[in-house]
Amino acid sequence: MERIKSFKTLTRAATAALFLSVQAIICIGTVYWAVAETLWLSGTGAVVLGVIFAVPSAYILLVVTRMCYEAETDPANQ
Repeated sequence: MERIKSFKTLTRAATAALFLSVQAIICIGTVYWAVAETLWLSGTGAVVLGVIFAVPSAYILLVVTRMCYEAETDPANQ
């Protein structure tokens, strides 16, 4: 079956992806803050830790966006 790609489904997918992305960023930011404070990192150490956290964070946001698109445009969910 073909995916339903209308303004309504794409808007819903974008809204769901935005909501879940914000929730993921909040959780990842909290873990980052807890690790940085536990290790007493500041300056360069905090930036290095941020770069380490950036790669998995980008992957999570990509997966969330793809999952929302597939769920909202699936004809079985309409």
